[in-house]
Amino acid sequence: MSLAPDLTETLARARGDLRMGVPVVLEGAAGAALVLAAETLTADRLADMRALGPVDLAITGRRAETLKARAYDGDIARVALPEDAHRDWVTALADPKDDLARPMKGPLVTRRGGDATLHRLALTLVKSARLLPAALVVPLADPAGTAATHRLGCIDAVAAAPHLMRLSPLDHVVTARVPLRAAEDARLHIFRPEDGSEEHYAIEIGRPDRAAPVLARLHSACFTGDLLGSLKCDCGPQLNAALAQMGAEGAGILLYLNQEGRGIGLANKMRAYALQDQGFDTVEANHRLGFEDDERDFRLGAQILERLGVGKVRLLTNNPAKIARMEDSGIAVAERVPLRVGETRFNHHYLETKAKKSGHLL
Repeated sequence: MSLAPDLTETLARARGDLRMGVPVVLEGAAGAALVLAAETLTADRLADMRALGPVDLAITGRRAETLKARAYDGDIARVALPEDAHRDWVTALADPKDDLARPMKGPLVTRRGGDATLHRLALTLVKSARLLPAALVVPLADPAGTAATHRLGCIDAVAAAPHLMRLSPLDHVVTARVPLRAAEDARLHIFRPEDGSEEHYAIEIGRPDRAAPVLARLHSACFTGDLLGSLKCDCGPQLNAALAQMGAEGAGILLYLNQEGRGIGLANKMRAYALQDQGFDTVEANHRLGFEDDERDFRLGAQILERLGVGKVRLLTNNPAKIARMEDSGIAVAERVPLRVGETRFNHHYLETKAKKSGHLL
């Protein structure tokens, strides 16, 4: 018998540590490294890391492009921290909020040659913790000793890399009847990922016929639009319109996926909003933060639909990418049902960007 955490549980614990500002140890085939999220860095922890050896700041290729730093590793760049670099310098490289006010961040020296595997994994892990995609990395000669001395979590990088790319299985937790304004005959299904990440929900209206294409929508959580009634996006109106159409037809399934801000989390979404106030569009803001246009994983929706016994849908969406992801995941899309609602003077440019840069059919 063993009570020790398995790899999934170890990674979940590592995400919590990184969010709290606690380092983790990565052990790979070509070496080992101590990793700390730039967002939660303190001056004391930076000093402690420097005592172990030369420190790199790993950033994504998107962020490197903004900083005019050479990304010799393609998708990431390894910025060598200067000897006099302090916490605020690191934060300024990780967070673009003051880029326009203080554009001169360099000259930045990025490493060329050598193995960037652990740096890449560090960024993947930090992003999965919904933090800014920037991580400090310092090589370790004695990873086991460092982990034991400082009581740090230790991760097998070779096993973790493919594990982080896999979709975590979802466990069905509970189903209960929840009468809604849009439809009194409604049930809410709760699904919990085994990796300890956010739960996802399925709202089932009526009793959809599984033998026919089911009216369905994949709706990504939007705290500002769905709950606060924000006029900066069309999410709230889309949510309500989708439920209303399902209620009118008497059947349908709306998947409420907790992938806020196109998968970057609410805090990073607000950072993107602040950048939009500086004149950048949605895509440009995401890139300046170091993210891709869209970080969501629509395989989640396919997995939930399969668990609910649905194999064919009429998909309420303006986004062709959702259709492609459903088809790739084994869910047949018999029809795309347009959902054009919610345009305001505050979100006109946002919707225009979705159409021009993300291919939405508006």
